[in-house]
Amino acid sequence: MTEHEPDWKPGASIAAMRLRARLNLLVREFFAVRDVLEVETPILSAAGNTTPNIDSFSSHFSGHVDAGSSERWLRTSPEHALKRLLAAGVGDCYELGRVFRNGEAGGRHNPEFTMLEWYRIGWDHLRLIGETAELVRAALGLVGRDASLEVVTYRELYQRELAIDPLLADIDTLCNALGDVHIDPQGLERDDWLDLLMTHRLQPAFSPDRMIAVHDWPASQAALARIRADDPPVAERFELYLGPVELANGYNELLAADEQRHRFDADISVRVRRGQALPAIDTRFIVALRHGMPACAGVALGVDRLLMVLHGSDHIGDVVAFDFSRA
Repeated sequence: MTEHEPDWKPGASIAAMRLRARLNLLVREFFAVRDVLEVETPILSAAGNTTPNIDSFSSHFSGHVDAGSSERWLRTSPEHALKRLLAAGVGDCYELGRVFRNGEAGGRHNPEFTMLEWYRIGWDHLRLIGETAELVRAALGLVGRDASLEVVTYRELYQRELAIDPLLADIDTLCNALGDVHIDPQGLERDDWLDLLMTHRLQPAFSPDRMIAVHDWPASQAALARIRADDPPVAERFELYLGPVELANGYNELLAADEQRHRFDADISVRVRRGQALPAIDTRFIVALRHGMPACAGVALGVDRLLMVLHGSDHIGDVVAFDFSRA
């Protein structure tokens, strides 16, 4: 390896590292006064994330086979483990910790990053929007900023800004709505076009001094959220943006074990078709759902993304001591 003088140094300034420490303290104080328990869950698990658009890192355990499966997956989120704790009766809880996603590196992505995830018993996704925005506002206060909040449905947003109905429009309509944004259509499905409209047409126009919570997404993008039987059905899910930056993704959580297993199996079918890796399905999580998880809402927030906004930076390497290129 060639030695380069700057490579040993951190990419983040001391000021940025101090800001991270202040944000971590704020998060813990925020939840302490609300009696939300901080917990820790495994980073290495026998099961991986089946979501086709998220790739996991894997590793192998060299010890005795009695310790369990030798193939282990670095978590992309603490979601399944936190939900197992909910099913065991832990109550409102959160985790502030590191997660890992393979193949995601760039201005707003680092393969290793910090996620804050929390769950509220008896809440739905709409109520959780308010608390998520409250936390973000508190964080903005660290740098003397504030932001207003707009709450809008996914359907209303696309109708208002793009004059299309995202729940009913065909692929040609979605493709045409991209305007002068040219994308290779090979292999793209309907949800891919919807995502491209969000990232290329809608997000760039979001005001930097406004939070926008977009809720009730297409049922095809439910992930681990409940689906409500509207016409057409929608997923009880929200995403929170601060300016053009996506910060958080929350659900009114799915409780039905059989439906969750069906979604995992559907993910695996897509992965087989695409020739992707096939992570083990989290059967412990399914069993926990069968035992009974209380009705709840949960949300995951990207801490590094929030720090980027607080620091006024467009590059995640400015707020991470050693990003992937320096690790």
